[in-house]
This record gives sequence, structure tokens and C-alpha cells, in this order.
Amino acid sequence: MDMQTAAGIIIPFLGTGLGAAMVFFLKKQISGALQKALTGFAAGVMVAASFWSLLQPALDSSSALGTLAFLPASAGFLIGVGFLLLLDIITPHMHMDRQSEGPQSGFKRTTKLIFAVTLHNIPEGMAVGVVYAGLLAGSSGITAAGALTLALGIAIQNFPEGAIVSMPLLAEGMPKQKTIWMGVLSGAVEPVAAVVTMLAAGFVTPVMPYFLAFAAGAMMYVVVEELIPEMSEGKHSNVGTIAFALGFVLMMILDVTLG
Repeated sequence: MDMQTAAGIIIPFLGTGLGAAMVFFLKKQISGALQKALTGFAAGVMVAASFWSLLQPALDSSSALGTLAFLPASAGFLIGVGFLLLLDIITPHMHMDRQSEGPQSGFKRTTKLIFAVTLHNIPEGMAVGVVYAGLLAGSSGITAAGALTLALGIAIQNFPEGAIVSMPLLAEGMPKQKTIWMGVLSGAVEPVAAVVTMLAAGFVTPVMPYFLAFAAGAMMYVVVEELIPEMSEGKHSNVGTIAFALGFVLMMILDVTLG
């Protein structure tokens, strides 16, 4: 593994760590407007990254199939959505009701939240691993700049997730240093998932389009099921919508200029 690939794998993890470190700069609870902005921005980044950095390379890699080039991408995308749907059936959702919580129920909710965020980090790590595996294998449509753009986009998306994990723990009375470590650990599964995916993808290069589209489907599920509802409900929903547009445009610009 060269330094470029190693950096691409680590960058998303750093985004989670920096987000967790926000406990030193913010109050015990993030304001509603800021939370909407962070969530909306992350959603926009992930939607753009799912298409330009994952689905488009999947379609390009299947160009030899002619008019049937959509089949691998379509199948992989639906399998990715189904995989995350299964996870949500057997694990708690991230957007759980905060009302009528005492200290004990609040702690239980925070534990579930950490578990849910950690599980949702797995497909993001897989997405990075798939792209870099395709880059190393010389798959068409995947460039070093495009892979880096995806890693940066996921890091941006991970920033609010790190805060989402650490801030509730701080509100429950946990020391700041420990809340940071909990946030960092929730993102530690990403580089692990990336490396495991790279090792697996190296043996199945012919099905790379399926892997790419699988990662895209998993990411889009998180956006539709978790991020968009959070940014749209209640007050300041317009802030979330504007941030979504900014995040989408930023990722589009990065992919075009760097790719």
C-alpha cells in the first residue's frame, strides 16, 4: 500500500476525530440551526459523492456491456440499499426521540446512538476501500484525484458525526477527554472496513462495478433514511436545505477540478 492510498484511507477517520474534538469549542448541546446546517451539508456531500465518485465509475467500468451497462450498477446499488435496510431493522435508528428522557434513558439512547453511528461508518469505509482498490487495479473511470475527492467528502460528512457522538456524552456528564475517545473509536471501523474491502476487492476485480454501486447504495440509504429527515423536521429546515445545496456543489466542484 503506497502513501497516497494510506492517506486516502486515513482522511475520513480524521474527519470523525476532528468532529469529536468539537466538545472543546461548543456548548454541551449543538444549536438547532448549526445541527441542521451540518446535517444538510453532509447529506449534500454524500449524494454528490455517491454519483460522481461511485456510480459514474461503476457505469464506466461496465461500458463493455453496451446498452446493458446499467445492470451491474443497478444491482449493486439495490444490494447496498438492502444491506443498510437490514442493519436498520436489527439495530436502532440514529434519529431517536429525545423527549421524556431521564438520565438513565438518556444514557441508553446515547449508547444506541454510538452503536448506530459506528455501524453506519462501515459502508463509508467500504466506499473508500472500493475506490482505492479500483484505482490500484487500474479500473476505468477511477482516478487518484477522484478517489481523494471521495475520501475528503466522507471526511466532511464524518465531521458532524464525530460531534453527534461526543456532544451527547458530554451532556450526560462524561469528561471531555473520554467523549473525544468515544467519538474517535466510532470512526475507527472506517479504515478497518476500507482495508478489508481492498483486500477482498483485489480478488474480485471483475465485479468492481458491483462493489462501487453497493457503496453508493449504502451511502444513499443513510442520506435518505437518516440525514434528510433530521435536516427537514422542525425549525431551521431551510438552513439544512441551503447547506445541502452547498455541500452538493462543493463535491461537484472538487470532483470536476481534481478529477
